[in-house]
Amino acid sequence: MSENGNTSAPAGSDTTARHAGQEVALIIPIYNEGPVITEVLQEAKKIFPYLICVDDGSNDDSAALARGAGATVLTHAINLGQGAALQTGITYFLQATDLPYVATFDADGQHQTDDVVSMWKRAKTDELDIIFGSRFLSERQEMGAAKRIVLKTAAWATARTTHMELTDAHNGLRLLSRRAAGTLNLKQNRMAHASEIVAQLGKSGLPWAEMPVHIRYTDYSKAKGQSLWNSINIVMDLVMGVR
Repeated sequence: MSENGNTSAPAGSDTTARHAGQEVALIIPIYNEGPVITEVLQEAKKIFPYLICVDDGSNDDSAALARGAGATVLTHAINLGQGAALQTGITYFLQATDLPYVATFDADGQHQTDDVVSMWKRAKTDELDIIFGSRFLSERQEMGAAKRIVLKTAAWATARTTHMELTDAHNGLRLLSRRAAGTLNLKQNRMAHASEIVAQLGKSGLPWAEMPVHIRYTDYSKAKGQSLWNSINIVMDLVMGVR
């Protein structure tokens, strides 16, 4: 089952945000995020006290800063990639907490906690297990025409291989129920993990929806891998995999 939203609903009252914070853990992969991680975590912790950071072999002080900001920090001895970091975080979430929901959340300041609250509210109201964030359903978009084409192509290629018709298949902001998180067993450690997540969640048969989210593109986030050329390389890999 799928449903699409067209406009971003407000997160709601302080009470709504507080209830979301009691039920949702954030999994935040970290790789050399020292310049921004403290600010990102401090802002997230205002609503979400359960922060699970996975330091993916950083060679800066990211892990120490994350601990200082109050996050639980899991550590990879070497850099394994975002897919591996997410799987480590999901495994910890399932084993060490009894929270009903988890959201995947970027460490570079692109994602908004208000969007996570709105996703949680939608999941509760409509009894959904999976909420995918979508830049293309939002009225607030910061991407240029070239980026838009690349992301649309990525969504097309992912749909051909996973049979999940998403508008924004490579959006890293997702909300999963505990049941949905338990279906994931990610093997693709690098950027191919995004399509793998979609494929595995699609096979679960659990109810899902897409919702609008606002992604902030900063000079910092672009330098960390959100450049247009990096996106093109990802899309080429996906298109080559379409049969």
